[in-house]
Amino acid sequence: MTKDIKFLFESKVALGVSADEAADVIGAIEATVTTWGAREGADGRKFNYMPEGFAQWADEFAKSGKPLPMYFQHNDMSMPVGEWQEFTFTDEGMDAKGRLFTNTSAGKDLYTIMKESPAMVGGVSVGAYADEYCMVDAEGMEVGADEDGFFQIKKGGLREVSVVMNPNNLECNISKLECFRADGSLDLKLIEKALRDAKLSRKDATTASSIFKQILATRDEPKVEIENTPIQSEADAVVNETEEILKALAERELLKKLNNRLKG
Repeated sequence: MTKDIKFLFESKVALGVSADEAADVIGAIEATVTTWGAREGADGRKFNYMPEGFAQWADEFAKSGKPLPMYFQHNDMSMPVGEWQEFTFTDEGMDAKGRLFTNTSAGKDLYTIMKESPAMVGGVSVGAYADEYCMVDAEGMEVGADEDGFFQIKKGGLREVSVVMNPNNLECNISKLECFRADGSLDLKLIEKALRDAKLSRKDATTASSIFKQILATRDEPKVEIENTPIQSEADAVVNETEEILKALAERELLKKLNNRLKG
């Protein structure tokens, strides 16, 4: 007997709304959709998931080449708002990568709402099924069906993963920061916004963004050997200014914050 279940998992969108992003976005989403081990949700339900229960499904999904539907609020009677393309197992849980269909009305609306109010709409809920399941204790040992245990899928998988408004697992997150456009080019406005969000002044953020632009513009140019030692020039001034900006970034621990946020 197959049992269909839906589990709610908390998620947080890491980036607020920006008008500069709306013109050219790719809707990329990364999320932790479940965690391994015993846990009790905010609604009182108990689960003890282990990767072995989803291993066969994950292998078949990877080989199929077919994405998993993404819905809003499990509304599988409507058209999908996006798709999940990749699932991976970590020591902590199951991660997923996908995208919102920002060229559709529903996908674009959901994208905008998530940016406007990540506290209201930022959750992830999986529509799971269990071909085989049992009740276990916190250590994973099977207990009787009438005992107060944790639900465990022994063999099953996911039918869909939805963006929802009422999550209950504080360990699961969506990270969403598209610093790259669809053509692979870097959106410097998002770099500048990330620096401002990390408490860098407007002047320093603008200067740093400008330096990134100069670096990107010159990175593929052929190098020219200079036989004579040059005097102080504008190029030297840019280097010195770059060093000062990087020093400021390090002092504010922005390099660490950028590393965490610029995943797109």
